[in-house]
Amino acid sequence: MMHQLAENTTAQGRRSTSNSLSHLWYVLRTNPITLLAFVLFALIILSAVFGPALVPYDPLQTNAAIALQAPSSEHWFGTDSVGRDVFSRVIVATRLDLAISIAAVALSFVIGSTLGGIAGYWGGWLDSVLNRLMDTIMAFPLFVLAMGIVAALGNTIENIIYATAIINIPFYARLVRAEVNIRREAGFVRAAKLAGNSDIRVLVMHIFPNALPPMMVQVSLNLGWAILNAAGLSFIGLGVRPPTPEWGIMVAEGANFIVSGEWWLAVFPGLWLMIAVFTFNLLGDGLRDLVDPRKRT
Repeated sequence: MMHQLAENTTAQGRRSTSNSLSHLWYVLRTNPITLLAFVLFALIILSAVFGPALVPYDPLQTNAAIALQAPSSEHWFGTDSVGRDVFSRVIVATRLDLAISIAAVALSFVIGSTLGGIAGYWGGWLDSVLNRLMDTIMAFPLFVLAMGIVAALGNTIENIIYATAIINIPFYARLVRAEVNIRREAGFVRAAKLAGNSDIRVLVMHIFPNALPPMMVQVSLNLGWAILNAAGLSFIGLGVRPPTPEWGIMVAEGANFIVSGEWWLAVFPGLWLMIAVFTFNLLGDGLRDLVDPRKRT
């Protein structure tokens, strides 16, 4: 009996995996833009994971003899004002910028979803208090608020993550609140309650999965915006400190040399930043289709 049960469980797991892969392939095959976004996303992930081990030069090594060299076969993106290889620095910076973005969005997703779910499901004074809190955060220009938080706490990577997460919390809180508020009286929710499920289980297991599709779009948009936010803070001197490779710092340093003709110092980091933001913006529709239960029928 136990052996038969184990075999059934294994078979169900295999079918679930097969269905998930089939659904993924269907989404990518029917939407070429999504396929392009996933390819670019895979390249960004590979650059972040393996890039530091594969770059041809040490991104921190200086050599005044080759300073400000134009792009060539030896230095694909040229060299900067102290002779560091720009290509190596751009690739290595991918890991830091992506890590900041993912950590900040994950933190804001968890906190915002929790607060929004509580406000939307139970309502009452909890809803009023949380709405006023979100209104207070969104009353400020978000980048200015991030600047203030980092300036007050200190320009460390951890504080950049916290600042970016705080300004993104209202997006998830309001989105989840609206989705939960719409569905809390739906038929499947009442059926789950009649089956003996607690309110928390109903919220987490039945309502929240139906709120995921629009949230995936928001996640992808916020990933791109979080990268821009981190680069912007670094550009004005409140982000990552040099000589750490980071796209915002590299653009800021390269901007001083554009007038004198060394365009590559700002163009290539800015191009990589643009590609990353472009990828995450395109990724939203694909993620929505992947997690939408209606797309699996």
